[in-house]
This record gives sequence, C-alpha cells and structure tokens, in this order.
Amino acid sequence: MLNWKIVGWSLGSWAAVSFVVCVLWGLVTPESLHMHAFLEQILPAFEWLSWWGFLLGLIESFLFGFYAAIVYVPLYNFFSRRWGA
Repeated sequence: MLNWKIVGWSLGSWAAVSFVVCVLWGLVTPESLHMHAFLEQILPAFEWLSWWGFLLGLIESFLFGFYAAIVYVPLYNFFSRRWGA
C-alpha cells in the first residue's frame, strides 16, 4: 500500500525540480530550444523570466505533482487490494 503523503511530497518535489531544470535549460540554450512557450501554456499566470513568474511556476509545479499523487495513490491502493498478490 502506498502512503499518499510520501508519494505526494516525492512527486511534488520531482515536479518542482523538473521546473527548475526547464528554466535553467531556457537560460543557457538558444531561444529555439526554450521551454517557455510550453510552461506558459500549462502553468496558469506563468511569465517567463520574472521573479514572480518563477516563484508562481515553482509553486504550481509542486502542487500539480502533489495533485497527481492524491489521484494516483488511492487508485493504486484500490487495484492493489483487488488484484494484488
């Protein structure tokens, strides 16, 4: 059985770290390889290269990862109880 708190913090942290990597990638690569258009589409109110946009994107990324865990863990536990070994 999975614990939603552990999975939530793990997925939230993974999403936040992935966001930071995407922003760093955008800072060191040519504009044709940037992720900012994608980030602006999936993260509400995200603005490229502003402190407010970065902080908001970091928080939103973490929350989306945590949300994924809140949905995934109960489903996994249900199916694990039903069909698990």
